[in-house]
Formats: sequence, structure tokens, C-alpha cells
Amino acid sequence: MTRKTVSILGAGKVGSTTAQLLAYKGISDVVLYNRTADTAKGIALDLMESAPIEAFDISVKGTGDYKDIRGSDVVVLTAGAQRKEGQTRDELLENNAMIVKEMCDNVKRYAPDSKMIVLTNPLDAMVYLAKKITGFPKERVVGMAGILDSSRFRSFIATETGVGVESVSALVLGGHGDFMVPLPRHASVAGVPLAEMLDRSSIDRLIQRTRDAGAEIIKLEKSSSFYAPASSLVAMITAMLNDTKEVFPCAAYFSGEYKLSGIFMGVPVVLGSKGVERIVELQLTKEERRMFDESANKVIALSKQIDGWVTRNGRKK
Repeated sequence: MTRKTVSILGAGKVGSTTAQLLAYKGISDVVLYNRTADTAKGIALDLMESAPIEAFDISVKGTGDYKDIRGSDVVVLTAGAQRKEGQTRDELLENNAMIVKEMCDNVKRYAPDSKMIVLTNPLDAMVYLAKKITGFPKERVVGMAGILDSSRFRSFIATETGVGVESVSALVLGGHGDFMVPLPRHASVAGVPLAEMLDRSSIDRLIQRTRDAGAEIIKLEKSSSFYAPASSLVAMITAMLNDTKEVFPCAAYFSGEYKLSGIFMGVPVVLGSKGVERIVELQLTKEERRMFDESANKVIALSKQIDGWVTRNGRKK
């Protein structure tokens, strides 16, 4: 049986940690691309030298040539400018749009049959741009954000309630930013509704911490997070390569679901060998719908900025 190949574009902390997890878990062969080829080659060599100790038989190749992503089953876009302290994800739009455009032009050229996962911020805008540039079907383009945001929410709930994280279920919808929509009504601890475990003020505090989680790490580390994002990417990749049909919150393309069309935003989706196989529609309360629509309006505004950027940079809408 032929092994699958995952190409990771960007050998920074997220990209290199994703490569490490894929190798250590034996999930797929890995191509790690970086503009500075020696950086990617050095990381790949370091990982391969750990193979006898970690007992994996996975190929990890570092490269600075996009041609090496040929035949990839999944391509992950991690390259881009990182947020600095006090900066919002949306402020990265102009800088990162050009980086995403370059990556997508090459994915379209060298890996036209791949499924593509976008991590670059501002996430909802960049995955929208990725679809416009590649022209890939909507099911083969997806953004990683909801898994990360939901994992953060789960982690904070577990700490607050003093239980193991595996006992906690939680869900975050909407855009990846200040307008994300944590849903406490869908959160539980070992099946017990969160509202029966914590008072409203505690829940509101955890919701706000979830929205601020990325900024909290930047303030502490002076660098963006990478362990949790990499773990989130590997969960998505595994579902696609193994066709597990797992339901994860991801940034997916709307075609009438939730009464929205033409944008990417975080909702529960079924991930399998085809990519995003379907969007799961939840019945939202009036207040949840208000927050969801507020988040959607923010994403729509960013998508319009991308349309303008594409026009200015010589691409037709």
C-alpha cells in the first residue's frame, strides 16, 4: 500500500511541529517546504535522525523547491507573518495575502488534486483567498481554527472544574478572531451541562479567555502559539487520510448552510477522504444566532477586502 504524502508550506514553529507529529505518529510521509531551503532541510535531517529512537519509518524531506510537493495528498499552508503583541489577526491581511497567493499558485501547479488546509491568519480571509486563487472545489479547501479554539475552551473548562480534559466537550463556531462564538449550551463535563457546573460569570470569563487565548500566549511567549495549532492540524490530516468521517469545527465554505453563502467560517463539518464532506447545521438560539451573524458580518467584510486585494493584484473575481 502506497503511503500518503503531506506537504507543509512553511518550516516555522507550526510547520516543523506538525512535521514532527506526523512522523512520530507514523501518519504520512512529509515534504517540508521553506523559502530558505537549508532551514527546511536542517529540520528534516534532525527529524530523520530521531527515527531510530522514536521508531518511525516515515520519510521527511526538506526543500526550497515547490516542485517537490508533486503528488501530495494534503497540502498545509502555515507560512505567514505572525501576530505581534497588541496586533489583531486582521491586521496581517495585506502582508499575508501575497504569501498565500504565492503558495496557492504553486499548489495549483504542482499538487492540483490535493486537499488544502490553511492556517495563515487572518484565517477566514486567507482560506477564502486560497479557494479563489486555486479554483479548487469547496470540499478540498478548509481552514484550521475551530478545532484550536474549541480545544482552548475545553482546556480552560477542565482547569476551572478540576476534571480531566477528555471528560470535557465544547464547541466554538464563527470567525477565528475577536468575534468567535463559544457555545456554552453545547459544553458539558462528562455529559453534565456546563451551566450545572459553573455559574454564569465564570462561564463568561472562560469565554473571554478563549477569545483572547492567542493574544495571551503572544504576551507571555513573545511568539505565536504552535503546539496546539500543530496538534489541531494533525487531527484534521488524520481524518482526511484515514477517511474517519469525524466531526470537527473547521472553517468551511458556505453554500446556503446557516443561510450564508460565499464565505468561509467555523462550523462543525464531517472530514473524510474528500475533505469537507458536509457541514453540520446546529439549531441556534436567538442569542447564539445574533452572535453567529455578528461574526459572519465580520468575515464578510474581510472577504470583501480580499476581493479588492485580488482585483488590485491582477486576478479576476
